[in-house]
Amino acid sequence: MSELAIAKLSSKGQIVIPKNLRELLGLKSGDAFALFGKSDTIILKKLEMPSDDEFEVLLKWGSEFARKKGIKKEDVQKAVNEIRKGGN
Repeated sequence: MSELAIAKLSSKGQIVIPKNLRELLGLKSGDAFALFGKSDTIILKKLEMPSDDEFEVLLKWGSEFARKKGIKKEDVQKAVNEIRKGGN
């Protein structure tokens, strides 16, 4: 399920995903993507929200992982605040 396509960057920084690729990958207007860039390569990854059941499984896993590692809510909030300030 791979196909080569060529697109150009517009003056507004936009790239149109060719119709054949949109159809092949089932992409539609409003889909969200994560973009990863390094050197001369950009990778787009379609983001999909988990279902309620999948979210519950992830939430339980994350809570259990944090408990085992001794990670507290305050630790997470501190890390988020550091990232927002541009720290590492």
